[in-house]
Amino acid sequence: MRLIFAGTPEAAVPSLRALLASRHEVVAVLTRPDAPTGRGRRLTPSPVRVVAEEAGVPVLTPTTLRDPALLERLRELAPDAAPVVAYGALVPPAALAIPTHGWINLHFSTLPRWRGAAPAQRSVLAGDAEAGLTAFRLDEGLDTGDVVLQESTPIGTTETAGELLDRLAVQGAELLVRALDAIEDGTATFTPQPSDGATHAAKLSTAEARIDWSLPAERVSAHIRGMSPHPGAWTLLHGERFKVLGVEDRPAPEDRDLAPGALHATKKALFVGTGTTPLALGTVAPAGKKAMRAADWARGAALDPDERFSDETEETR
Repeated sequence: MRLIFAGTPEAAVPSLRALLASRHEVVAVLTRPDAPTGRGRRLTPSPVRVVAEEAGVPVLTPTTLRDPALLERLRELAPDAAPVVAYGALVPPAALAIPTHGWINLHFSTLPRWRGAAPAQRSVLAGDAEAGLTAFRLDEGLDTGDVVLQESTPIGTTETAGELLDRLAVQGAELLVRALDAIEDGTATFTPQPSDGATHAAKLSTAEARIDWSLPAERVSAHIRGMSPHPGAWTLLHGERFKVLGVEDRPAPEDRDLAPGALHATKKALFVGTGTTPLALGTVAPAGKKAMRAADWARGAALDPDERFSDETEETR
């Protein structure tokens, strides 16, 4: 089939590469315009654009899919289907009608659970045992279209949202190719999503990322992992923001009953008290410093015996 691929971030790259290597023809790539990044706010092309240009595929970077000139260009390309992976903008009805078989979206959840912008992150945050993948045909709703294929996968006990998304991106690329193969072969089944079980995967906010150490250890762990790497779960130490980006699977010290937020360092680990059992921290990023292993930070920090993460607000520093 003739395909127009729509995607923008790194998570969409495995799907683009898989489609370029498939029996289908990628005739053009849609991606978001170059965006300012880094301290210098330098305009930088999307990861999808970089890969497409390396492969010699024409790239379109419209600011909106409602542009009449863009819609006419899409009609000229005469796509059989338009696979979509994290494009980053809504597809209006006029554009939805152009591909013969529609826009086939790869979503990082088992729909209708976690419709929206941050499905992998919300899966981890909620403490779900499994995450998933869905290839479905876009309609005018928010991730409400008919399902072509679905798969689920267990979430690891220390797996972060970033690690999960990396894994889903690779697994999903293969699922997307299979969905398009089935559509071309005429064997695809388009199944309406069930009306119950829908949840919304809203974008994560920095305010939401603050850690509540009084919660049970498993909920604190899910919060830390779901917020990693962005925006990064955070707490306060000496009145400054201190990011916690991962946890480790280590047994809690039996001789320590740590209050919520209290710290205890051993030779190999850094533990923090929660509402239930102490939790071993993995990767941390103290204010003004790069991410590092928690145990390494603790050795250099020379922690006081009563050191703890504080509920003090930044305004009272």
